[in-house]
Amino acid sequence: MSSITSKITLVVAAVLVTFIIIIARLLYLQMYCQAYFAERSTKNFIRYETHHTPRGDIYDIHGHLLATNKPITSLMWQGTGNKGLNAFQKSALEELTAIVEKDFLSGQLYEKIVYAERRNQKVVLESPLDFSALSKIAEKFSQHSNIVIDTTFKRFYPYNHYASHVIGYVGNIRVFTQGQSGLEKQFDVDLSGKSTEMCHVVNSAGRRLSQKEIEKGSSGSDLYTTIDIMLQQLCEKSFPDYYTGSFILFNPVDGAIKALVSRPSYDPNIFLHPISSDTWRALQEGNPFLNRAFDASYPSGSIFKLITISAALEHEIIASDMTWNCTGYTIFGNRKYWCGRKSGHGEITVEQAVATSCNTLFFEIGKKIDIDVLADYARKFGLGEKTHCILPEKSGLVPNREWKFTTKGERWWPGETLSVTIGQSFLLVTPIQIVRMIASIFTGYLVNPRLLENEPIITTALDIRPETRSFLKKSMKMVVRYGTGRSMRKIKDIKIYGKTSTAQTSDLGKRILDPKYLEHGWLVIYFQYKDNDPLVLGVMVERVGSAHVATTIAKDFLAEYKNYMDRVE
Repeated sequence: MSSITSKITLVVAAVLVTFIIIIARLLYLQMYCQAYFAERSTKNFIRYETHHTPRGDIYDIHGHLLATNKPITSLMWQGTGNKGLNAFQKSALEELTAIVEKDFLSGQLYEKIVYAERRNQKVVLESPLDFSALSKIAEKFSQHSNIVIDTTFKRFYPYNHYASHVIGYVGNIRVFTQGQSGLEKQFDVDLSGKSTEMCHVVNSAGRRLSQKEIEKGSSGSDLYTTIDIMLQQLCEKSFPDYYTGSFILFNPVDGAIKALVSRPSYDPNIFLHPISSDTWRALQEGNPFLNRAFDASYPSGSIFKLITISAALEHEIIASDMTWNCTGYTIFGNRKYWCGRKSGHGEITVEQAVATSCNTLFFEIGKKIDIDVLADYARKFGLGEKTHCILPEKSGLVPNREWKFTTKGERWWPGETLSVTIGQSFLLVTPIQIVRMIASIFTGYLVNPRLLENEPIITTALDIRPETRSFLKKSMKMVVRYGTGRSMRKIKDIKIYGKTSTAQTSDLGKRILDPKYLEHGWLVIYFQYKDNDPLVLGVMVERVGSAHVATTIAKDFLAEYKNYMDRVE
């Protein structure tokens, strides 16, 4: 009897323990895990969907589209919750196969269709869908519950690589389109707009029961730039693809950038589709994504002589009407500092020294001027600081005593000042700084470069005497009449003031070893044709040995510019 009682007691105890465990588990799930399972339950029946609105367009100054959205039509299969495809659905797929010339009844795509049908989901059958196929499908399947025509938008750049460093490009980050460079990146939030957020209630089979808009979207804002795509085309045509450098066309009055070329360039349309790693590596050759007009710095060479002359005139180190006898070199510290013409220029005026790019006069100035004074005048002309453009840019470098001691731990040597007077030594500038500097000689103020039509015009008075600016203008006129830029005299009926420059990149003895040691060639001009707005043109070509290539590019542009302006009058 006692053994039976023991067995009953054991069974009862086991049942009680089981019930206690079950009750404890239920209490745990109901009380402590309630929020977790409620959230999971909601997710089982609620689906959130984001609909991206069209990205804003980018226009040139005349309303030509530089970046827009291209409609992409896709053929979709919308599942309806069946366990498999019936004969009617398979017949529809057969007809679609004939129209699109793509097999929808076998392989992985067929498996995706079956899965989408079971789960009430969408699957892309063909994208993009051409117009001929679209017309046939719309006619045959206008009321078909499974066949859906969906239209989305993809970024499109009508002018391909033209002005690509200004416009930039977009890339797909997961499912979102984001600006990666240029205006596309700087104004990504404005261009992107606001997406529409939808909430869908579905059943256990995935069938959509209802939907609700929880956040209304809005299209992206448009950008209106200062770029003139017609002038941009002339600049692109004038600058051969096989050279590296930059070309800027700048309005000196209001700072509007009318055209900008950076070589090598790229076509932003290539990023609208996935690219292979090999393609990406090939794109890195020559660093085409670097905006050489703003985000690269170079020695300025002889263009800096305009600043040296300004400082010398204003500190009365020289007089504007003095003459100078160039013998081909000057001596300082038991070393010969050579002129570009080793035979010398003979008896010349200061204006002629600028026009013919005679070095010896500037070396003599370098013996008498303090480097900090020279650096101060460089900053007055906007060198050594950013121009406050909306695109990323370098500051360049204007060396002085403090800079050298801080960065090199050395004193400034007087002989280094002689190199700075002709734009060499540690001095570095960006092409946009040089263009802005030349503009200030003619306007009397530094103007911030503008790329958007609605940007404010911001100017800073140029702290240089009017007499000094007048002298600089006369000297730049002589550069074109019979100086280093005299080949531009062939361009008739255009007022041209210019300055050329051949900027060393290394010791001259290395230039015969490798093209990478050749000098950069510069040309910057202020010009006006008839009653049209005056413009400043700046061309910088890397490692070409002289200013000849830059001058040729400018001449080609001016010839095309004349023809174009005559046509549009």
